[in-house]
Amino acid sequence: MRAAVLEVCGEPPVVGQRPDPSRRDGEALVAVVAAPVTPLDLLCASGTSYFGRPQTPYVPGVQGVGVVEESTRHPAGTWVWFPTVAGMAPGDGSLAELVVVPDGDLVPLESGVDPRQLAALGLSAVAAWGALVLRGGLVPGERVLVLGSSGVVGSVALQLARLHGAARTYAAARPSRHAEADAGRLGADGFVPILADDDIATLAERIGSVAGEVDLVIDPLCGLPSAAALLRLAPCGRLVNLGSSAGETAVYSSAHLRSGSRAVLGYTNNDLTEEQRADGLTEIQRRLVAGELTARSETFTLDDATTAWRRQRAGDVDGRAVIAVR
Repeated sequence: MRAAVLEVCGEPPVVGQRPDPSRRDGEALVAVVAAPVTPLDLLCASGTSYFGRPQTPYVPGVQGVGVVEESTRHPAGTWVWFPTVAGMAPGDGSLAELVVVPDGDLVPLESGVDPRQLAALGLSAVAAWGALVLRGGLVPGERVLVLGSSGVVGSVALQLARLHGAARTYAAARPSRHAEADAGRLGADGFVPILADDDIATLAERIGSVAGEVDLVIDPLCGLPSAAALLRLAPCGRLVNLGSSAGETAVYSSAHLRSGSRAVLGYTNNDLTEEQRADGLTEIQRRLVAGELTARSETFTLDDATTAWRRQRAGDVDGRAVIAVR
């Protein structure tokens, strides 16, 4: 089969040949239709992730959308979303014509779902949903601030917060050609630019001038933006961290946390049960079909996978790079 094969950690994968996978009982053979290049793919392939250095060569791609060819549980021809452990454990991933996945990990597609849009959203949308609903416990009427709103996780969190009853939503991100306009288009009540020369106090003041106090912060950034956002968290508010793209650590005031019984919470999709992940993906699909959810993406062919990888790594993709395998 044709696949994007990563030979050396830190280098992009190159399209070539890979042996066809064979399934065992309890597994499904899936013909891949579309697969995204995600931050987790880039991290694992760098050889510096907390999962350790992956065994090479391997086919990256931690998720995708495809059609079941053989399965113990699902009829042939069933359209499914699927995850893989590529880069986190030995085995090949979704940037290939075929992949083998445990039957229990497959989530059938709803009628009318655009497979490329679902591929673009995938686990990033699940993370936004889980951080808001499961970990953050969003209550209708609350005020929500989304850091990193220009990314896929952040843009989905903005949309889902409103759909789950948030009274007001606010976006914060580094200024770009789309960041503020997209935030407004997705229903944000205000936009907070995060500037390169900000300190904690300056950014906290800017957040306050736009949003005042908020009840829930969705934080894929950590670092200085997280520390500033916590200073605008209302009593009994929650900050849910699910990433560290702005820094590995953030400094919080003990007095501020304790004086208002505020909470800093961690979130990862890895803690979800199969049922929870399926619930999240089911909602994401339902919102997609209803036209209530969207994400920026660019589509590449499998032949252009190396280019897509390089551009995603450089931040030169308009949203999420999606490889159209078929």
